[in-house]
Amino acid sequence: MGGPKSEKDIVHHNEIYSRRQHWVFAFLFSNKSTKKRFRASDFNYLTNILLNTYIKYFVRLLANYNNSIIFNSNSTSFNFSIMTKTSAEKRNFLFSSESVNEGHPDKIADQISDAVLDACLKADPYSKVACETATKDNMVMVFGEITTKGAIDYDAIVRAQVREIGFDSFEDDLSSVKSKGLNHADCEVLVRINKQSPDIAGGVHIGKSELDVGAGDQGIMFGYASDETENCMPLTHMMATQLGKRLTDVRKDGSLWWLRPDGKTQVTIEYTQHEDGSVEPIKIHTVVISTQHAEPSKAKRTEEQNGNDNRPAYTGDEQLAPTMEEMNELIHEHVIKATLESIKLKNGKPASSIYDRDTCNLHINPSGKFIIGGPQGDAGLTGRKIIIDTYGGWGAHGGGAFSGKDPTKVDRSAAYACRWMAKSVVKAGLCKRACVQLSYAIGVAKPLSLLVETYGTEKDGLTAKLITDIVKINFDCRPGALARDLVLREPKYNATAAYCHFGREPYVKDGMKFFAWEDVVDLTKYASMSEAEVEAEVNSQQAEILAKWVD
Repeated sequence: MGGPKSEKDIVHHNEIYSRRQHWVFAFLFSNKSTKKRFRASDFNYLTNILLNTYIKYFVRLLANYNNSIIFNSNSTSFNFSIMTKTSAEKRNFLFSSESVNEGHPDKIADQISDAVLDACLKADPYSKVACETATKDNMVMVFGEITTKGAIDYDAIVRAQVREIGFDSFEDDLSSVKSKGLNHADCEVLVRINKQSPDIAGGVHIGKSELDVGAGDQGIMFGYASDETENCMPLTHMMATQLGKRLTDVRKDGSLWWLRPDGKTQVTIEYTQHEDGSVEPIKIHTVVISTQHAEPSKAKRTEEQNGNDNRPAYTGDEQLAPTMEEMNELIHEHVIKATLESIKLKNGKPASSIYDRDTCNLHINPSGKFIIGGPQGDAGLTGRKIIIDTYGGWGAHGGGAFSGKDPTKVDRSAAYACRWMAKSVVKAGLCKRACVQLSYAIGVAKPLSLLVETYGTEKDGLTAKLITDIVKINFDCRPGALARDLVLREPKYNATAAYCHFGREPYVKDGMKFFAWEDVVDLTKYASMSEAEVEAEVNSQQAEILAKWVD
């Protein structure tokens, strides 16, 4: 994370001393008679070569602490000064993120897997669940390993979830305009569930206290936060996610009744990267929306909204679906504009402040009609939307999916912890961006490693190393501790399965706290502490740190 490397940062020996360099080597390796040919200035040059070696080392050392070095030299003297901290090159760039609606086949699978998990945790909070779902055409299969004290009705769970999403019609005909792609009433439900392997159970949790419960598997997990928006989510992903959620909302409330459950969104935004490493969205460059819909100009509302899905039956005057052109304009007004007004940037302004329809590249249903959707259009599988579930390509991802996994599976619980830690340090003003990594071994409670990457945006007087130590003082990422602190043994996972696991507003329902990892730990006291004060606190709490972390 050193400063920028310009021509001033490099000592060009060969250019400056090319006429004399051979004399130095002659001095080092020739006989006495050769040495007599040397002038005093040549000895000065040799001294400068040695000094140059040490000064270059010093320059690199300072660069490691994000200092920008200006270095000038001539044959007899060296002159350098430490300039203002610069962590990155100032530049503009484009970044894109995508999302999918709850009716996308992969998201159907995620929601069913988490509905099964919730049913297990409701019956037995210590259930061990690894539930996958696959769907194609009018078929849904749930499979995996589940150990629970509850009696689970998988068939009923699947049908209820499919209905809630909004799929109530299937015709085995790709030319059909009435088929939505799946029907909760008559779909085939297959179940292939076994119990958790006794080898895994013995190594992870049997005979262990709550805080000694090991990780359910090895793996690496990441969390990300950026101060570019009010909730510390990257704007590209937040906007793509909220566009999809808005499509669902206006379908379910009847505003755009002709929409169907499947859909995808994508957003490209122009950013400025500042020299301190932070990023700022300055212009919405492209918006793409592809959404399933009823037959344009012909579909009747009484038939499309007949009460068989999750909406009440429509009993008013008959309405026909609009034309494709009218659909696209209504989507712009009710979805795009409304979404932009609801998102707040860090300057307090809505995201609409950086949107101009005349210059933005808009693509609404660019392929034309999108009537056939859901599993009839594409097969779906749990865990295939891991970037959509997290940060839309920002930060990093360890590869593990979330849905259908109980809290001992650190693919999920530790990823929640990483977001919790990253958002906490950014909200406290310790840095403007943060990417946090954890790693685990199966059966081992303590994380094997912790990284806090700040992209050079850390507050003056702090370093990424000190922020890492602050995190170690204030967080406990052993699986048992995460289940305790984030209250993860409650049946509340289905709500996370669509529209991203992060950036959501925490709330309490039926006595359960949802999205607890979005409630930051208050670390603001460290923003006013000196480096020495932080180090003193770290040293005073070494015993507590080592109880939770390996080092």
